[in-house]
Amino acid sequence: MNQDTLHRFLFQQKHVRGELVQVAVSLDKMLQNHHYPLPVKQLLAELVVATSLITATLKFDGEIAVQLQGDGPVKFAAVNGDNNQNFRAVVRLQAELSGDSFRQLIGEGYMIVTITPRQGERYQGIIPLTGDTLTSTLEGYFAQSEQLPTRLYIFTDITTKNTAAGLMLQVLPVEAEKAAADFAELVVLADTVTGSELLTLPAEDMLYRLFHQEQVELFPAQHVSFVCGCSRQKCETALFSIGKEALTEHIAEGKLEMTCEYCNQLYQFNAEELQQIKDAL
Repeated sequence: MNQDTLHRFLFQQKHVRGELVQVAVSLDKMLQNHHYPLPVKQLLAELVVATSLITATLKFDGEIAVQLQGDGPVKFAAVNGDNNQNFRAVVRLQAELSGDSFRQLIGEGYMIVTITPRQGERYQGIIPLTGDTLTSTLEGYFAQSEQLPTRLYIFTDITTKNTAAGLMLQVLPVEAEKAAADFAELVVLADTVTGSELLTLPAEDMLYRLFHQEQVELFPAQHVSFVCGCSRQKCETALFSIGKEALTEHIAEGKLEMTCEYCNQLYQFNAEELQQIKDAL
């Protein structure tokens, strides 16, 4: 397996493009300090793959957030990423799990995709969760937001090791009738993909296995990384905003602890350090 890479590819004689992403080390780093139930870990792994695939379809310099909000046990799940394929993720639970399927976890709700370019206007797409899986929800997102037929395949292996992978096919916005015919033909081939293959085979082998009769142009890989971004300095900056009264209460308690919700890193401040922050206000 080409660990933690995203590959873009193009069918030279078809009006269809594709992407293939595989994550392992970065996914393990994201999950290792959390004690989420197994179905929640699987959901987050799928969402990481989905965010990577969505980001790869965009030509922008900036950040992206893909969020799931619902009335099920998982109140909120989100992956924040950027055009460099750096990501971090968070989930918030509001009840005990009653099942392990996508809809049993999320319930009724929405998927929200927010794109924030460093230059230009912010874009946000909101669609209801009408599908029974994350992949069907995402296919609905592309159909609604971009009017481009899209097929996604996402697999995870969280029981033996933290790995996840995804494959996406999408029509090119040219010659709609031919593109639709090309897409339908390639989907028949892609539907034979298995989780074991997508999780373990190198991208070149995977694409040859599915599309060996096609002329496929594979572009250089882009590395995928878990980047939390938290630091003690950022925690200190946050403490400056809570005000003297709140700081006084924590000084009386003798300490304050802050935990990063993305990586679960614990930051501790004693009374003396808190007093220094208060004095600087």
